[in-house]
Amino acid sequence: MSETFKALVVDKDDNGTQATVKDLTLADLPEGEVTVAVEYSCVNYKDGLCIGPGGGLVRNYPHVPGIDFAGTVEASSDDRYKPGDKVVLTGWRVGEAHWGGYSQKARVKADWLVPLPDGLTTRQAMAVGTAGFTSMLAVQALEDHGIKSGPVLVTGAAGGVGSVAVALLAAMGHEVAAVTGRPEQADYLTGLGATQIVAREDLAETVKRPLEGETWGGCVDAVGGAMLARVLGQMQYGASVSAVGLAGGAGLPATVIPFLLRGVNLLGIDSVMQPYDNRVRAWARLAELLPMDKLEAMVVPATLGDLPKLGADILKGQVRGRVVVDVNA
Repeated sequence: MSETFKALVVDKDDNGTQATVKDLTLADLPEGEVTVAVEYSCVNYKDGLCIGPGGGLVRNYPHVPGIDFAGTVEASSDDRYKPGDKVVLTGWRVGEAHWGGYSQKARVKADWLVPLPDGLTTRQAMAVGTAGFTSMLAVQALEDHGIKSGPVLVTGAAGGVGSVAVALLAAMGHEVAAVTGRPEQADYLTGLGATQIVAREDLAETVKRPLEGETWGGCVDAVGGAMLARVLGQMQYGASVSAVGLAGGAGLPATVIPFLLRGVNLLGIDSVMQPYDNRVRAWARLAELLPMDKLEAMVVPATLGDLPKLGADILKGQVRGRVVVDVNA
């Protein structure tokens, strides 16, 4: 009999979708050159969408969610990866179009993987996860365009992307202004390195003037929508905004004035299909720069059985920091 393993399987019938922990075998897995014994995954907003009753990101059922994972290569037909190698995967629509990390085994294309960098464990890699990887891409984009003097703003700061961005920017020596709608998160954010807490309502008003005072030397925006429009008018001359989120909506009720008169740069960050060299660079810098004590402070542990509730909670904005899933617990 083939070896069985546990996975969170989402299926759909006339009554909607159901997420259940089930036993699978290797024969159930999709095609790919590399089979990985998954150790950890994590919970992202997209995972909530895949687990939830809408199922909008999933086209084929049954499905195993989990848009990232870290573990050990178990079998490989690609010379780049050998059994025993530690690897990490983010993006490439894993957990959406291809079965993902909420499983004790995964099979994927070799091109989607990156060797786990020295200095990171598989658990730490998923404490970073897609959110932290995206944060690093956003911070690198700000660096490449030149971060100005003064505080760097992080919107959606208590979430997964925002939390890591705050810790990274603080570790690099920048003043960090963290935006949150929950005053009780102030201690958490200052613990990550924020030097200023900005109330969400202070940036939530509709744009009245296209330009305000030059306040921010850079911004990692994990919200989008009206808040992003407001922030654009507060950037210093020549400063950049790395935009990574759509929680506030895909619309941008702004004018071209911040771009024309202040030379503001709006940098779109997409973590899904990054070239291999960019992925390796970002993971290596995360291992080098991210303070591990602050990373641990973000972690909320979970198991496969916890995921249906956590998937619903993250869609309601009730998850703080980084939920790390031990798929073998």
